[in-house]
Amino acid sequence: MTDRKTIRVAAAVLRENGRIFATQRGYGAWKDYWEFPGGKIEPGESPEEALRREIREELDTEILVGEKLADIEYDYPEFHLSMQCFLASVLEGELVLKEHEAARWLGRDELFSVNWLPADLDLIGRLAKMDLPPAEGPRQA
Repeated sequence: MTDRKTIRVAAAVLRENGRIFATQRGYGAWKDYWEFPGGKIEPGESPEEALRREIREELDTEILVGEKLADIEYDYPEFHLSMQCFLASVLEGELVLKEHEAARWLGRDELFSVNWLPADLDLIGRLAKMDLPPAEGPRQA
């Protein structure tokens, strides 16, 4: 068995008005694939702290991190991904794309209309069957 590097990440399932926010990667081997925004968990950081930091850095937005939806373990050819996915909602900011090439709000019936990263597909299948709670926080529609 080959020892693979494990990358620990946190991902935000941002929801608003019954839709989920998806971002399209603009770089790397998985360029043009869609994913939940988020990123690597730094040493000494909780997944929730990492998620707030990553969304601030990548999308210039402050979020409220809610309940954990899933722990996903996935083997990519180059590494093992350990991803914690949380429901989240926008507190402040306009979701400015700083690293992604595109973004879309997807309704439940649109979730499979984009080419998701393989690690995200199981959660997408579950989200397609869920009634998501409304977004929390003070953001005005």
